[in-house]
Amino acid sequence: MIQLEGVTRRFRSAVGERTALDAVDLTVGEGEVFGVVGRSGAGKSTLVRTINLLERPDAGRVWVDDRDLMGLKPAALRAARRRIGMIFQHFNLLHSRTIRDNIALPLTLEGRSRAETARRVDELMERLGLSEHARKHPAQLSGGQKQRVGIARALACEPSILLCDEATSALDPETTEDILSLLDQLNRDLGLTMVLITHEMEVVRRVCDRVAVMEAGRIVETGATADVFLNPRTAATRSLLAEGESHAATPPPVGGLVARLVFRGARTFEPVLSRVSRETGVDHAILAGRIGRFRDQPYGQLEISLVGGDPQTALARLRADGVEVEVVS
Repeated sequence: MIQLEGVTRRFRSAVGERTALDAVDLTVGEGEVFGVVGRSGAGKSTLVRTINLLERPDAGRVWVDDRDLMGLKPAALRAARRRIGMIFQHFNLLHSRTIRDNIALPLTLEGRSRAETARRVDELMERLGLSEHARKHPAQLSGGQKQRVGIARALACEPSILLCDEATSALDPETTEDILSLLDQLNRDLGLTMVLITHEMEVVRRVCDRVAVMEAGRIVETGATADVFLNPRTAATRSLLAEGESHAATPPPVGGLVARLVFRGARTFEPVLSRVSRETGVDHAILAGRIGRFRDQPYGQLEISLVGGDPQTALARLRADGVEVEVVS
C-alpha cells in the first residue's frame, strides 16, 4: 500500500543544512497498522508528511497504492491525497465553524453535493459518537471529542490510508485509550491502512501490527511489534524501551543464575515456570516482570534468578516448553 524508496529530506536555514530523513526505505502493507517511534527530532513527523507529499523529498520515490506520487501532476496529486486522510496532535480544527461544518469541509472542497455531504457527515457523526455535538464549536468540546472530530474529518472522503501524527500525545491516559480503541475498531471495520507516528511505546503495543524505530533520520530497526519489543536488536530500541519501564531489576542472590524469559500467546497464562521448578528442583526468584498485550497477542516478560540444583537443565526445560530464554549472568 505504501512504499518509500531512498527518501531523503533536507532543511536549509541560515545556520546550515539539516538532514531530517536520510535515504529511508519503508514498506507498509494493505490493512496494516504500522507504528513509527523515536525521540523528538528523529524524523518521524517529516516521514509521515512525505507519504502524502506535504513534505516533498529531495531524493527518493514515494509509492502509494502502486502509484508514484512524485511523478503526478498537481491535479492528479490532489486527487491521490483525497485517498489519504490525516489526523494531528493538536486537532487543527477551524474554531469559527461548527463540528458539522468541520467534518463537511473536505467534502465541500471536493465539490460534493449538499445532499451527499449531509448524508456522509451524518454517517460519520453517528459512527464516532458526535451527533449531539453537531452545532457546537471546537472550544466547547473536550480533547478526546476534538480528536474524534479530527478523525471524522479525515475519513470524510473515504480514504484507504489514515496517517496519525502524534494523535494521542495531547490527551490524558483514559482518553488516549478511548481513541486507540476507536482507531483499532476503524482498522478492523473499514480495512484502513494506518501509519501511527508516536513517541509513546504503549501506543505501539496497543494497536500496531508492525513498527519501525527511527534515530537521526534513519530507520534503525523494523519488524513485527512483538519481535521488536521483546527482542530489540539496536541500542536505540533498547533505550526507548528502558525509558518506558518503571521497574529496576533487583540484585540477584549470591550464586544465582539470572535469565530473562518471554512467554507468548496462551503460554503467558500457564504455570510453566512453577512446573519446571517443581520437576527439576531448581528454585527461582522473580526480579522483575510484566504481562501485557501486543494488540491481540498476550505476552509476559520475567527476569528471574535460579538457585539450587542444575539451572541449565531448568532453562532447557523452559525452552522445550516454548519459552524464549536469554541468560543474563
